[in-house]
Amino acid sequence: MGLLALLVLCGGSARAQRVRGELRLEVHDPHGAAVSPAGELVSEANGVRRAFVAGLEGRYVAQDLPFGVYRLSLLAEGFAPWSDLVEIRSEVPVRVTVTLGVAPVTTQVQVNDSATLVDPYATGSLYSIGRQAIEEHDAAQPGRELLDLVAEQPGWVYEANGVLHPRGSEYDVQFVVDGLPLTQNRSPAFAPSFDAGDVESLRVLTASFPAEYGRKLGGIVEVTTKKDVPAGWHGRLDAGGGSFSTTNGAAEISYAQGVNRFSASGEGFHTERYLDPPVLANYTNRGNAAGFSASYERDFSTSDRLRVSVTHNAVRFLVPNELVQQQAGQRQDIRTLETSGRIFFQHTISPDLFLSFSGSVRDSSASLTSNSVATPVIVSQDRGYREGYLRADLAGHSGHHDWKTGVDGIFSPVHEALQYTITDSTQFDPGTQLNFQFPYQRKWDVEPSLYAQDQMRLGQWNMSAGLRFDQYWFIVHESAWSPRIGLSRFVPALNLLLHVSYDRVFQTPAVENLLLASSPLLDAISPSVLRLPVRPGRGNFYEGGITKAFLGKLRLDANIFRRDFRQYSDDDVLLDTGVSFPIAFTKARIFGEEIRLDVPQWGRLSGYMSYANQSGYGQGPITGGLFLGSDAANALTDTSKFAVTQDQRNSLHARVRFQAPRHAWLAMGAQYGSGLPADIGNANVSDLLAAFGQQILDRVDLVRGRVRPNFSLDLAAGAEIYHKESRSAALQIQVVNLANRLNVINFASLFSGTALGEPRSVSASLRLTF
Repeated sequence: MGLLALLVLCGGSARAQRVRGELRLEVHDPHGAAVSPAGELVSEANGVRRAFVAGLEGRYVAQDLPFGVYRLSLLAEGFAPWSDLVEIRSEVPVRVTVTLGVAPVTTQVQVNDSATLVDPYATGSLYSIGRQAIEEHDAAQPGRELLDLVAEQPGWVYEANGVLHPRGSEYDVQFVVDGLPLTQNRSPAFAPSFDAGDVESLRVLTASFPAEYGRKLGGIVEVTTKKDVPAGWHGRLDAGGGSFSTTNGAAEISYAQGVNRFSASGEGFHTERYLDPPVLANYTNRGNAAGFSASYERDFSTSDRLRVSVTHNAVRFLVPNELVQQQAGQRQDIRTLETSGRIFFQHTISPDLFLSFSGSVRDSSASLTSNSVATPVIVSQDRGYREGYLRADLAGHSGHHDWKTGVDGIFSPVHEALQYTITDSTQFDPGTQLNFQFPYQRKWDVEPSLYAQDQMRLGQWNMSAGLRFDQYWFIVHESAWSPRIGLSRFVPALNLLLHVSYDRVFQTPAVENLLLASSPLLDAISPSVLRLPVRPGRGNFYEGGITKAFLGKLRLDANIFRRDFRQYSDDDVLLDTGVSFPIAFTKARIFGEEIRLDVPQWGRLSGYMSYANQSGYGQGPITGGLFLGSDAANALTDTSKFAVTQDQRNSLHARVRFQAPRHAWLAMGAQYGSGLPADIGNANVSDLLAAFGQQILDRVDLVRGRVRPNFSLDLAAGAEIYHKESRSAALQIQVVNLANRLNVINFASLFSGTALGEPRSVSASLRLTF
């Protein structure tokens, strides 16, 4: 279908940021001699559980730890067990020196993991996804492993083709991978996927944003990759397959010796169901991907570290056809390429001062081609960018304050070219130009910024405050100051945290096809054309909530929120080409409530339940974008309110896991959504019936203008079938949509974006480590 064809044609923007800390451990005996204990570092609130063995010199470094409270436990033969709490609050490394007592003369009070259920210093809500959840999730469709896990968090809506929408925002998701933010759409139709096998943990934020985060603030997903490379040679092999002829594989090898660490990995997959098709027949939906990455890290001293990395990924897939397109013999091919190189250097100036520099170059391109029988339009496009980026940060700790300040700059030339030929003029307004060519154009996107932020603690009160300044120089030139503040109060007797926050945000427009939609060359394609420059969106975000632990086993997060937007961003499509570009409305308001109940471990059971109730409406008139025909005539005068396209009122996700004996486990999950708005415009119901069939039409409430509720019940099981020293083998199987229920994700008229959820699908995988 044409709508999907060019959604992919956007790139990823990167800005290196870090909201992670580091633990440096030294262990000695009572005489000062080095001890090499086995250890464990656990934070239930952050979903982190790392097992390690200190080196022969008694030292261990844990990198990229999310801020929070951790339980550190040590065990060495001939010594008493040791356990205590450690707080990570700043990028300044935390140094812990431990003297182990000789057993059984000396004992140390053991600290339970329940002490890490609630972070007493947080000033906003965040949700963590640990290594176990990542390893045990096999996506029914390749490339969606991490996206599926994020979509299970309260307030996130999963739209067609793996597009994430946090709290009603359109394309304003920012992934931060080891301090490198990617602010453009990372869904499968837009960009290569992440290798989930290399990810240690995720943290998901929708409020109380640090001031160093900017440009895309609908929601932030912090991705931390594995950093604890053990000495010597080690590796990982993954292989899997499942329904729709899906096969996938990944391999990784690492080597560490002294101050040097090296790793390299590669992955690839093939599937016959890559995107979400518009019809049951799943026409032309093949996808293939391959990629590799390599990194090198060296500690020049205890104060200086350098890390360099390179990645290259390629994805090729077909655009799923609707019935009429399949009958005509249409084929549309999309290819995306992404290559990047990054460098990061850190220097610890003193025990309380930390300096870092980073830079990157990213080259991203995407192309679309159509065969000669495509309908209703033959379209081709080539677009991309080459981004250069520089950043410097200084972080410090002083008394009750953990502060940070920094500057960065993006220098990115963006290029676009497109041409189309209409083959069925009956689908368009009279007078629409039948042939059009947009020649190669190139323009620089420059976005400098600076920020300062501070985390303050006074007794049981906490405050986070920050100020950010952004400039945007692309289609328009604008700048803004964005203050942020969060306040919380911890009640130790109740293990309860109360928090409120306010974020002012300045969100830059999506870059995809913005040059095209802003060009005066498009004034000739229709008798009635309206072009308005798309300005950055501005918003005020409010949140209040609680986090509370119960019985030392459960954690409850409950929040209420409201978001007020000016220049509310959305997207539209050029004719029926599938070429998507940003637009903006005068204002919008999103509000709702969220609840999540987590059970990290209760005997052999663990699990979670998350629920969100939210509502959102936008209001005209249009303030930015390209509009043709009757849309152009009404765009400047229509001040009516409308439900935003991500307005799913009720969303529920739940999972229960049972840890069986002999390293086996069984899990059951369920997902429910009350349905997104359905837009059929002036389409005739009989035409829709002929295009999509009765089964799909039955899943749409045409009177209410909404897709009917969707539901999926999933099962998964796994077992470690071999383990000896550092070698292991694990097997798992997953069944998605066990009842084979037909779930319609989006519904719109012909060529406009109907998408179906996955039917019953089975997948299995095998992991070998050594």
